[in-house]
Amino acid sequence: MKTTLRAAVSMTALFLGSSVFAASALEEGKKIAFNVTKGSCVTCHMMDDGAQPGNYGPPLMQMKLRYPNKADLRKQIWDATQRNPMTTMPPFGPHRILTEQEIDLVTEYVHSL
Repeated sequence: MKTTLRAAVSMTALFLGSSVFAASALEEGKKIAFNVTKGSCVTCHMMDDGAQPGNYGPPLMQMKLRYPNKADLRKQIWDATQRNPMTTMPPFGPHRILTEQEIDLVTEYVHSL
């Protein structure tokens, strides 16, 4: 009985810890997406609660429907020129505008929209 209780407590702590991490990752991703010296997604895209969003790029909404595979969204953020060589979206990864970790965080945030 004690082993079962201990396992249940451990699983609950793991779940709560991952929930806190997930919320933190979304917040950090949003900060980067709204930061004009980093992601600045809101400059071109209508998204979330962005003030004075751009309308040059497509609105970032229903992203889980548009990108069921989160890895495809990450590839788009990493280098949109791979899908569309004529895009004006900067290749955030190859041009080192964002780090790998920052791209992961922005991907988590954008995918949540």
